[in-house]
Amino acid sequence: MFAVNLEKGRRVPAGPSISIIDDDESMRSAVVALVRSAGYEAQGFASAEDFLGCGTVKSFACIITDIQMPGMSGIELKQHLTASQCPVPVIMVTARHDHGLEERAIASGAACFLRKPFDADELIGCLEGALKP
Repeated sequence: MFAVNLEKGRRVPAGPSISIIDDDESMRSAVVALVRSAGYEAQGFASAEDFLGCGTVKSFACIITDIQMPGMSGIELKQHLTASQCPVPVIMVTARHDHGLEERAIASGAACFLRKPFDADELIGCLEGALKP
């Protein structure tokens, strides 16, 4: 895939591909736009099940997922990926303030945990940290 370098009008290889999973369409669209503005490829999914059904799970460099969604939660998704030996790092976000939620997310293997609303720079910082070898 290629992205257009707007300054010089030429095509350059796009950055790593990031998956954004959130059942809230406006939040999903906003995070996809943010991630793309930071130079990454981004693809949005409305649910963990949609993401797993895409057939290219391991092609993503990182996953940003909401925790609380209908069907499979973000924590359950991470547990499924771990059981499937999928090493893709997962960043979890939530608007919930349930006691112990952050601890459960980190214990499941989340690379980063953010509460909504989060700062754009904070998300990009988590993403850059998750992508470091």
